Amino acid sequence: MLILLTFYPDNLELFTTRDVDTVLKRIDGSHNIWLRCIHFRDRTGTAKIIKHFGLNPSRVDMIFNHSPLGIDEDVEDCLFDSYEILTPQIKNHELEATRGNIVVGNNFIITFEITELKILSILANNLQKRTLDIQKWGIDYLFYLIFKDILNNYDTVFDYISRKLDDLEDEVLENSGDESTYQKIATMRQSTRSGRRNFQSIKLLMAIMDHEDFQWLTQPVKELFNQELVDHVDKLWQEYQALRAWMSELMEIQRDNIASKTGERINRLTILSTIFLPITFMSGFYGMNFKYMPELDQPWAYPTVICVMALIVIGSIVYAKKQRWL
Repeated sequence: MLILLTFYPDNLELFTTRDVDTVLKRIDGSHNIWLRCIHFRDRTGTAKIIKHFGLNPSRVDMIFNHSPLGIDEDVEDCLFDSYEILTPQIKNHELEATRGNIVVGNNFIITFEITELKILSILANNLQKRTLDIQKWGIDYLFYLIFKDILNNYDTVFDYISRKLDDLEDEVLENSGDESTYQKIATMRQSTRSGRRNFQSIKLLMAIMDHEDFQWLTQPVKELFNQELVDHVDKLWQEYQALRAWMSELMEIQRDNIASKTGERINRLTILSTIFLPITFMSGFYGMNFKYMPELDQPWAYPTVICVMALIVIGSIVYAKKQRWL
């Protein structure tokens, strides 16, 4: 699906289609535009879009071959950013890493979304409801808004993770969890790795803005990044590290809990084996086929042996209970 947002001085026009040629005909080079390519995996159509905006043809391969995350500094035809954003999924209560690309040019932004990025859809809806003078600010201001919403999204993600970890911590500390609890924590820790890569990408962008003449971003927008987003990124990075450390601690405690439960099971099996060892000895002893065995012909011998065996079992169990082995 292709969604074209054209920014006029006094309004925002939205156009949706699935045909590349149709959407390209509606693009007026004199106005700022935002083109969203959602679930759009047509290589030929993508090549047409790249060519229309005068970008290097190698961008097509970068889009389809999942280029490394972060800003591409090798080709200077545009600002090309590959993202992987962690988002909470309400339906299945899990975290999902959403990949895609953002392309920024002189008066355009193109987002290639492998799966629809909800925060971009919300941003597009908000832009239609409020007056935003992109003509005054420039299209790079929209780039700033996108990154601002990405960081706000991580506030929601980290709050979701914290609540999940609170529940898992109760299971771990009460020792009521099992191997599945450990697996839940491990899966959550593994899924948050994309957050680290995303933060590193954002930090790289800000470093480039500070030390290089980044032609695709104007000075007012650079100042907005420095004033409002740098501290937010640092705060989220610290929170991210704290959550990772929390997960590691819970995994270590749960691993000890599992080892302790396994040790308890082994101890019980050992005690049961010890209890029945004397009985096994007596059974083996009286199972020998000798003619002259003591009490073999006595009528009271069999019940006596059974009683002795029962007393050994009962006495062993009582002793183990007093020693708190059982």
